[in-house]
Amino acid sequence: MTDLLLFSANMVFIALKSFQQRNVAHLHFWPVLPVSLLLATVEVYIIATVAVLVTGDGINWHNILSIALGGGVGCMLSMYIHSKFLGEKR
Repeated sequence: MTDLLLFSANMVFIALKSFQQRNVAHLHFWPVLPVSLLLATVEVYIIATVAVLVTGDGINWHNILSIALGGGVGCMLSMYIHSKFLGEKR
């Protein structure tokens, strides 16, 4: 269950981080503040979860794999959403 939570949390975190970078690159001012608030919330959750893992069972390779895969999926999701809703029309 922890791996699924880490996967999901990091997917959301990286998606938000990627989305924020695209907002800055394309000068979309209105979503910057709400995305920053969400970024901070998810980042604190991930740090707290990993801290519990390190003090409890310890972090292992399947935790790292869950975090890495979540990040990759989150980045691709962000690229798709940003291009679909905020990107230039072709």
